Parts: sequence; C-alpha cells; structure tokens
Amino acid sequence: MTDYSALKFTSEHEWIRLEPAAPGSPTTATIGITSYAAGQLGDVVFVDLPEVGAELADGAVVGEIESTKSVGELFAPLTGIVIEKNSAVEDAPELVNSDPFGEGWLIKAEFTALPELLSFDEYQALLGDDALSVDLDGTDFDGADSDGSTETDRAGA
Repeated sequence: MTDYSALKFTSEHEWIRLEPAAPGSPTTATIGITSYAAGQLGDVVFVDLPEVGAELADGAVVGEIESTKSVGELFAPLTGIVIEKNSAVEDAPELVNSDPFGEGWLIKAEFTALPELLSFDEYQALLGDDALSVDLDGTDFDGADSDGSTETDRAGA
C-alpha cells in the first residue's frame, strides 16, 4: 500500500518519494507519474528514460512516454542527477498503468534542493472531480483494478 501523504506531487502529474539519506550524503528521490496521468495516457506502450548520470533540470524534458492514445514528454520535477532508472518499465511499459506508485516508478535521482511541490491534499484539489480514490486513511489507492483499468478508463476519458 502506498502512503500518499508521504509523497510530493507536481502540477504535471508526477510524484516524488523522498528517500532517507545517510549523514553527509545527498538526498535521493524516486520519481514516477501519477495514476491520473497514466489513466489519461491510456495503455502505455513505450517509455524512454534518461541514462544514469544524466543531469536533470527542474521542468526540463528528460524522456518520453508513448501510449496507444498519444506521445508525451517526461519532465524533471527537480534539479539533480539520475542515479537509477527503472529498466523494468522500459521492458514492460504497462507497469506505468498497472502500478504507477509502485513497480511503475521511473527514475531515482540525487538532489540538493527541492522546488516547491504539492502535498497530497493540494494535488487532490488540483484534480478536482478527478481526484484519486483512497481510503479514509489515505493509504489505499483503488485507481487500477485487477484488469488494469482505472476510474478514468471506466468513465470513458
């Protein structure tokens, strides 16, 4: 289960999970796209991620995500350096749809400062009527059913 209150979000529908750092080490972040973004894309069929060592600049294009509906750009939500990319997503892009907050993560990066990001409640407000469905404790997302469809898919969007 994902603890959404522990994540930060961007208005471009990316999520960031901050990872604890050892004293004196740079802070790291795991980055992915939200289930809302995955639902809007439809079935993801190709993901192009930046290579390990690539420099990220907040807001700059760092990759590409292609679906049966469209081709979109992936934007860096922070400035830093890629320390790991999720090769499993490149091999099986459908992970972005089936588990966007888990196995569908995209990259891990080291950074020294975070831009202003949205809390879960702020991201929910941004989505309005399309807000993510969670249990009252905010930890259990039901965006993807066992068949991989999302609420957005069922609504015909």
